[in-house]
Amino acid sequence: MILPDARISVIEADITRLKVDAIVNAANASLLGGSGVDGAIHRVAGPRLLEECRHLGGCPTGEVRVTHGFDLPAKWVIHAVGPVWRGGNHDEAGLLASCYRNALDLAATVHALTVAFPAISTGIYGFPRDEAAAIAVTTVADWLAGAHPLDQVIFCCFSPDSAEAHRRVLARL
Repeated sequence: MILPDARISVIEADITRLKVDAIVNAANASLLGGSGVDGAIHRVAGPRLLEECRHLGGCPTGEVRVTHGFDLPAKWVIHAVGPVWRGGNHDEAGLLASCYRNALDLAATVHALTVAFPAISTGIYGFPRDEAAAIAVTTVADWLAGAHPLDQVIFCCFSPDSAEAHRRVLARL
């Protein structure tokens, strides 16, 4: 059983404005920018982010890469490539959980103490919001239960519906 962790919070905000050590980008496999949160992060971070991403050579689904935050308030951007929803029978849940675990592991590696996540894969990638929120919150809570050195994990949701889905899962833990 997972116990609620005071280090987890849910807010409705613009992730590009958060003053945290690291923000997670819901990136595409090229890491060269896109729409939604990915495009917003690239716009605010400035052209140096794109230049650094070009040197990373992309990223497979379920994995993560890190860059500097450049013009963002966050020091680091952890680019997580979530799965495209294809009906739920192509390991989408496992790949999404892997994004969260890998992002947290990488945050710890760069000594980030505060990390903010968007709702990975729930935009254009079509992952069902409630299922994605359940995977996100339970994966983060399980990871934090392992006595990892993070002070706070924020689920930074862009819409009220997404925030509420994350809050419902957190309340059930």
